[in-house]
Amino acid sequence: MSFEKFKLNEKLISAVAEAGYRAPTPIQVQSIPAIMEGRDVIGLAQTGTGKTAAFVLPILQRLMQGRRGRIRALIIAPTRELTEQTHEAIMQLGRKTKLCSATVYGGVSINAQISTLRGNVEIISACPGRLLDHIGRGTIDLSSVEMLVLDEADHMFDMGFLPDIRKIVRQLPTARQTLLFSATMPTEIRRLANDLLRDPVNIQIGHTAPAMTVSHRFYPIPMDQKTALLRDILEKTLTQSVLVFTRTKSRAKSLAVQLAKTGHKVTSLHGNLTQQKRKQSLDGFRDGRYEVMVATDIAARGIDVNCISHVINYDMPDTTDAYTHRIGRTGRAKKNGDAFSFITGQDVDLLRSLKKLLGEKLQFQKVEGLTVSPQAYESLGAYALQEMKPGNGKRHFAPKRQTSGRQKRRSFSDRGHTA
Repeated sequence: MSFEKFKLNEKLISAVAEAGYRAPTPIQVQSIPAIMEGRDVIGLAQTGTGKTAAFVLPILQRLMQGRRGRIRALIIAPTRELTEQTHEAIMQLGRKTKLCSATVYGGVSINAQISTLRGNVEIISACPGRLLDHIGRGTIDLSSVEMLVLDEADHMFDMGFLPDIRKIVRQLPTARQTLLFSATMPTEIRRLANDLLRDPVNIQIGHTAPAMTVSHRFYPIPMDQKTALLRDILEKTLTQSVLVFTRTKSRAKSLAVQLAKTGHKVTSLHGNLTQQKRKQSLDGFRDGRYEVMVATDIAARGIDVNCISHVINYDMPDTTDAYTHRIGRTGRAKKNGDAFSFITGQDVDLLRSLKKLLGEKLQFQKVEGLTVSPQAYESLGAYALQEMKPGNGKRHFAPKRQTSGRQKRRSFSDRGHTA
């Protein structure tokens, strides 16, 4: 199927082709026709499935007709990075439409945003907190909004934004089209959808399990030896870009410092950084200046980098859904990816759940080359040790090439491009 089948305006078709998008993804195939028909939509899909273009293209198609110079589409997302990512997609796909898009989020000057909002803006990509600030100041007019998008709704729930979302919605016209996209559907998000959407089309794109293109390896190891194992993996594994998850901001910062001291091109992404520092880190990770990014869950939401070959859970997440979302950053655009997870005794309950989810894809790896006492292994729990198969006594690493970041990026074949 091609994008021409959606009967989009020729200016959008031209922009799609110039962006290099070859064929629509499943979420686009199912979402775009329903949105263009004016239906409310609930889309369940992981990061990397092409959901941004799934709502951006119909928004641009609709807004090309009708009055200009007023805010007609509002896209709400949980993080500044995701807001910027959406804005960039709008600018890329809509550059021939003369529609004007702007971002609204905290951590930057509100006066500059106020000045922008006084102009002829048709599309706003916003984070809830700063958007409410503008509403309270009377510096934004949402009375003409025709389309509302709630992107990564489950993460907005995780971050406590649902009360803010309800406050914002009360400022919008009731006669509007509402689209909700989420990787998972917890009870609170289902309740929100029931309240805000009218007879929605429900679309589900393989959200219940990790991508089939990702392999999963679990390393039982004491907490105090995780850093040594991480260094070992980075030294001996052929990688492209590597995303490492930690549980806390302080650990993300300290781990990045330790890796930098051993010669790795590394950056970190966490909540204590200024917006400028966050942008520098993310831009450097995207363009290959940094080969490793150490991040917390909340800070990493909105990362959309197709060249991530490995996701490493230095600290395990709390739930299987969080695990699925984390490792969804690799194995994208038809490429293979690897997820390595370091597990301790406190992760045993999560491991049982992941075993049900992953089945035979979950592989336990013994950690050789590190000094691990029998007592330390016992603290990991009998379950993990029992599941370790005899054949998994060694870690298998591809030989590491002595190449620059850009050269390593080119060494992986690019077999697809997802909007």
